Amino acid sequence: MRRPALVFIHGVRSSSALWDAQIRAAHAAGYEAVAVDLPGHGARRDERFTLDNAFTVIDDAIASVGEGTSPVVLVGLSLGGYVTLEYAARRPARLAGVIASACTCDPKGKPVRMYGQVAHHVTRAISSVQAWAGRWTPALVPDLAGRRLRVDGSTAPFRPGWDVVTDMLGQLAGRSSIENLKQITVPIWFVNGQRDHLRLEEKKYLAAVPTSRLVVIPKAGHDVSFEAPHEFNRVMLTVLEDIEHERATQPATARTPAPVDVPAASGVAVAHGV
Repeated sequence: MRRPALVFIHGVRSSSALWDAQIRAAHAAGYEAVAVDLPGHGARRDERFTLDNAFTVIDDAIASVGEGTSPVVLVGLSLGGYVTLEYAARRPARLAGVIASACTCDPKGKPVRMYGQVAHHVTRAISSVQAWAGRWTPALVPDLAGRRLRVDGSTAPFRPGWDVVTDMLGQLAGRSSIENLKQITVPIWFVNGQRDHLRLEEKKYLAAVPTSRLVVIPKAGHDVSFEAPHEFNRVMLTVLEDIEHERATQPATARTPAPVDVPAASGVAVAHGV
């Protein structure tokens, strides 16, 4: 049985650079791993974000690892988590498992509308700065996290762009990740930061798939893999070991996720689906 490979999918206004610590940890443990740039982000900043375009990027990444035949674990955070869950529901071939972070709350209602309004106003403001900056190079503006970034995002590792947020919201609005979960046939782990604002529906997500697992990492926020890389990597590598064991001992149609065994001293909380 071939070892699983990993494909990492970042969040909105981020890039494949988000997963540098996880790529290093996976390679050090002997796993093949790649991180993609979604359309509208990173090296694909000039492409339009749609779910279909995102799926094409993931298709290509999966085809590129394990000589096109190994099982694959998708790892997604925030937007990447939502994309991962829908991809796993629609295109399960070659998937061995899913690790979804910062996405246990369906993207709908007032919070989505408010985020869309912020994105609209920030995009207009940045466009005004670009017009004012003219030929000045580099033209710098602060983002909401306080970092200094070129207005075109060309030098920042996360290459932000607020215009992509409106595309993202248009694609996700009205969709239900809980419904996607019910169609996923591979083991699912949710890994959230304790301070993440998108933990609101964790219980509903767990209830949708009784064999799913939830891991909550203390003191971490929304970008849990970036804020707590050591804790996240420990969980990720444990998940990979469990997947290897389950695939080796049970038929694919019968396997269920094993509980994530995290040392008590770590303070990481683990819950099972109900």
